[in-house]
Amino acid sequence: MIGGGYVGLVSAACFAEFGNDVAVVEIDPDRLAALRDGRIPIYEPGLDTLVADNSRAGRLSFGADIAEAVTGAEAIFIAVGTPPRNGDGQADLTYVHQAARQIARAMGGHAVIVTKSTVPVGTSRRIAEIVREERPDLDFDVASNPEFLREGSAIGDFMRPDRVIVGVDENAPDGGARTRGVLGALYRPLSLIEAPVLFVKLETAELTKYASNSFLAMKISFINEMADLCDRVGADVHDLARGMGLDGRIGRKFLHPGPGYGGSCFPKDTLALTRIAQEAGAPTRLIEATVAVNDARKIAMAGRIAAACGGSVRGKRVAVLGLTFKPETDDMREAPSIPILVRLAEQGAQIRAFDPVGMPVARPLLPPGLTYCDSALDAAQDADVLLVLTEWNEFRALPPTQLAATMRGRVVVDLRNIFDPAAMKAAGFAYQSLGRP
Repeated sequence: MIGGGYVGLVSAACFAEFGNDVAVVEIDPDRLAALRDGRIPIYEPGLDTLVADNSRAGRLSFGADIAEAVTGAEAIFIAVGTPPRNGDGQADLTYVHQAARQIARAMGGHAVIVTKSTVPVGTSRRIAEIVREERPDLDFDVASNPEFLREGSAIGDFMRPDRVIVGVDENAPDGGARTRGVLGALYRPLSLIEAPVLFVKLETAELTKYASNSFLAMKISFINEMADLCDRVGADVHDLARGMGLDGRIGRKFLHPGPGYGGSCFPKDTLALTRIAQEAGAPTRLIEATVAVNDARKIAMAGRIAAACGGSVRGKRVAVLGLTFKPETDDMREAPSIPILVRLAEQGAQIRAFDPVGMPVARPLLPPGLTYCDSALDAAQDADVLLVLTEWNEFRALPPTQLAATMRGRVVVDLRNIFDPAAMKAAGFAYQSLGRP
């Protein structure tokens, strides 16, 4: 597994749990030292135990030497970063191409080189070209095996997936038979529990990841716009979402209103898909609109908060519950909290924030004047307004009466709809949520 980041580490630990011998290559010395020492550099529930158990069993190892790791390997996964390229938003494949060259120089016998990173269409075939440039006589195959891991539930997603997508080079001399054999054996534990393992063309596999994430992002933006419409006409967005979700053609998931999507995948992948489509001459207007709607929504949320405070937050003490883009992760990438809190700070708000795990990551990304608190109630102490940005379960359990006794003001802006409107009203709050009367 080339890359010990989020995708690489979770995948490696889960493959080892299947009973395979997995060597993880990580060139960042601090991250490598942490992994060797049993310290997990990312927050993912259950991952520390999984890594420890399989390391102790001798199935999972960590190192910096690619040559040592690939010796005797049947499958070599590339799981390095593909950040948005400056200027156009397309995925930057620098690290993928570097890994391909290093793998080619280090390989001995036959192996399948598998792209686990999220990459544009055509990347797997470009990897094959790079390997042939480095080693014209090398016996190898390429495959695409995109990940579909949700932060906070990645282990369950890997062990009990909706599907596994494997892209195979149908132009290979054997039609991809060796690739199917190697990866079919690797994923056999999932086949035994009847998880679908779909073998498709390379290009189809590469596009499936982008298409899936973009469609989910589009569902989120749709329900966010419906929440705004519900606010205007007096409807309830949760009842609306239930009424829609019970239609099997639509489904219940990802119909939860919020301040906009964030994280490591949706913002990056939607933007990348629009660039892929534009370059192919088949622009994706729906996804382009989704990107625009999401960017505008994050900015609009700061205005909604100011309006709830009478038109201005200047001098107001604002308690913030949650900073990460979603619960059960410390990931701050593209988190709605960043643009929202930057604007509130610029407008003169005094911000006191609490997040169960995200504050160390959030500090360098948020305005320097923020105060980071020890608990939700600490953040709420003497606050004029309470703002909910992440739906951590511990926030749902806060009694409205206790919040009322702690706060100075009575304004609550709940951008995750975690509180009961009737209970908040009974506690004396001027309570605002998204799309609910």
